[in-house]
Amino acid sequence: MGTRQVVAVYGEQEDSPDSTLVLYEKRGTTWQRIRSWPAHNGKRGWTTNHREDDRRSPVGVYTLSDAGGIRDDPGTLLPYTQDEDAFQTPYYWDEAHWHDFDYVIAIDYNRVPGTRPDDPTRPMGQSKGGGIWLHLDHGDGTLGCVSVPESAMRYLLRRLDPQDRPVVVMGDRANLEA
Repeated sequence: MGTRQVVAVYGEQEDSPDSTLVLYEKRGTTWQRIRSWPAHNGKRGWTTNHREDDRRSPVGVYTLSDAGGIRDDPGTLLPYTQDEDAFQTPYYWDEAHWHDFDYVIAIDYNRVPGTRPDDPTRPMGQSKGGGIWLHLDHGDGTLGCVSVPESAMRYLLRRLDPQDRPVVVMGDRANLEA
C-alpha cells in the first residue's frame, strides 16, 4: 500500500461511542506518533458487518482521499468540495449537530475514491451503508462516522497529503487486535 500517514481511531469497547484518534506518520523506516485527540464513533459502537442505519462505525482500514464541507478550504492537499447546500445538516437535527459537516474527510468505505464526499454511489450496495466521514464533534456518538474537535479536523485537513497515501485504521481494540 505504501502509506506514510495513518489515522488510527480506536475505542476500548465494541459497543461504546467513545474513541481516540491518533495520527501516525512514517519518517524513513520509523513510525512516529504525531498527535492525538478524543473522538466519537457510532452511537452503538463498532461492527465488522456494517449495515445502513445500524448506528455503528465500520471496522477496517480505509483510504482517505477526498474532503469538503460548508466552510472554505482550510488549506488541505486533499481534493476539497465546498458546498453549503450539500453539506448542510437537516433542519430538524438538534442544534448541537448544525456544524457537524463544516469540514469533512471522506472515509473510503463503500464509496468511490476521487469523488465528492457526498457522492451517493455505493459499490457494495445501499444496504451496506455509506457516507462515513471524519467530521466535527458534537459531544456524543454518531450515526456511523468518526467525529473530532474542530482543531483536530483543521489539523488533519492541513496535514494529510495524498502523496503519503493516508489511511484510517478504525475499530474497537478487540477487533483491531484480531
